[in-house]
Amino acid sequence: MKIDLSKFGTTLVSRPSGKEAFLALKTLLTNLKTNEKIEIDFSKVIVFTPSWADEFITPLIKTYGKKVVLLNTENLSVQATLKILKESAEAPESQGT
Repeated sequence: MKIDLSKFGTTLVSRPSGKEAFLALKTLLTNLKTNEKIEIDFSKVIVFTPSWADEFITPLIKTYGKKVVLLNTENLSVQATLKILKESAEAPESQGT
């Protein structure tokens, strides 16, 4: 299944819209076949912020793992945000003192 992120806009900037986009996509994913990949295409995205990505990409990867394939990530905004998400996922959870 290929998802053109520009269907959600070319400027992806807020947590509420990222969450709304994920919920809309989630209904489509109920038809996902066992061996089918989820290809996320960034080709027409101009701005991609960590807040939007955290609401959309993070739960997608937590749920579907290696089935998620990111395409056309050359945009610097996309690259920077994906780097932040990766670093955030690798960071140990903070401990309250």
